[in-house]
Amino acid sequence: MGKITGFLEYQRLEEAAEAPASRRKHWHEFVVHLTDEQAAVQGARCMDCGIPFCNNGCPVNNVIPDFNDLVYRQQWQAALAVLHSTNNFPEFTGRVCPAPCEAACTLNINSDPVGIKSIEHAIIDKGWAEGWVVPQPAAHKTGKRVAVVGSGPAGLAAAQQLARVGHEVTVFEKSDRIGGLLRYGIPDFKMEKSHIDRRIEQMRAEGVIFRAGVRVGRLDGVTVNDFSTESIDARQLTAEFDAVVLAGGAEVPRDLPMPGRDLRGVHFAMEFLPQQNKAVAGDKVKGQILATGKHVVVIGGGDTGSDCVGTSNRHGAKSVTQFELLPQPPEQENRELTWPYWPVKLRTSSSHEEGVERDWAVTTKRFVDDGKGSVRALVAARVDWQKDPMTGQMKMIEVPGSEFELPADLVLLAMGFVSPVAPVLEAFGVEKDARGNARASTDGKGCYRTSVEKVFAAGDMRRGQSLVVWAIREGRQCARAVDEYLMGASTLPR
Repeated sequence: MGKITGFLEYQRLEEAAEAPASRRKHWHEFVVHLTDEQAAVQGARCMDCGIPFCNNGCPVNNVIPDFNDLVYRQQWQAALAVLHSTNNFPEFTGRVCPAPCEAACTLNINSDPVGIKSIEHAIIDKGWAEGWVVPQPAAHKTGKRVAVVGSGPAGLAAAQQLARVGHEVTVFEKSDRIGGLLRYGIPDFKMEKSHIDRRIEQMRAEGVIFRAGVRVGRLDGVTVNDFSTESIDARQLTAEFDAVVLAGGAEVPRDLPMPGRDLRGVHFAMEFLPQQNKAVAGDKVKGQILATGKHVVVIGGGDTGSDCVGTSNRHGAKSVTQFELLPQPPEQENRELTWPYWPVKLRTSSSHEEGVERDWAVTTKRFVDDGKGSVRALVAARVDWQKDPMTGQMKMIEVPGSEFELPADLVLLAMGFVSPVAPVLEAFGVEKDARGNARASTDGKGCYRTSVEKVFAAGDMRRGQSLVVWAIREGRQCARAVDEYLMGASTLPR
């Protein structure tokens, strides 16, 4: 695939990006996709490796060598068709996916992997620019009605697939705009919301009905991101529709209960980030949480924490510090031991490049009151991770005498999410697994089916907190399962 000797002749080229000092002043995307010529050269680096591990490294199983080869040969429209055959929304993954496919690239054994994500980004952006991305309405209607609860990547993927085989699909979203955590979780500087909007228009042309601002089940006082104005009973959905797909996000955040947790200025990340998304969209946000002029401490070292760092810097924070409970990972993985799997190694995001003090193996012990009910500092300590001789598991041991205090006017808790909001599942009477997710297998004839007749679950609602690309995969596979359930057989891809 590509040029046979390309991987020997050409070096990996990263996408260009605006300098950190200037991009901190705005909320727009700052990464520039490759030119046609640059993408062709990067496609040429794809080896004729025999077994393309990248395909399996990619959760949606993108046919990566094929579109790399087509880009190398400048057959862009054909490359877009290959990309869309497995991924409904490559403009999302081309921007926010961590690219496990590149970790699995055969070239990654002893060199820089093929820039698969940058090639995907270039393909889909060219497809939109050239007008090649068009509605694909079904030739025939089935007369079956499907409700999709949640309009994140899993819900949108399921809805689009089901509409394209002729079902009447209605998507219900509790927020005031469609997009789920794509809309109100990912900052605009990583993915502008116009990408969601044009997909929604495409899907409307394909027959999908969207109902935003509608809660399904009783959610009062549960979610931290709920802009709904209307509610609908779960029993009404199961009565009016032939199938229901539960595709909401894992929105219950992991908390940090300790002295001072109730002080003003201590917030979940998902209280902070959605407000900024709404502000960028032009909404007036009453009492918006701002980092302007504050010492900000972000607790949690993952993507959500990184998003808090980038947002705080754009607000004009006085300082930004990010804590991680685990020890600092190695800067470079041992590829002989990890390839083709996703390695644990130090990852520096674009937000980190914009300014942050990162610290590892730190546990937070308490938040300090300023005497007026607001946080002014936090007390933390160093920890050492040691293997328990009895169980073999790693245990966290506080380092004696390591306690320290750090100024903190704003603390953002970004330690991940534990489960979907329980009342949605309870409203449908769906059986939950040990982690509080909807119990539904991905194997056998009844895959993605819950314990309740004609109710299916996919994405974070079923598997727990995960990546956008995993949500798209589950939405697509769930759509096939629903189609088989309704029609007895399905022409949708597995």
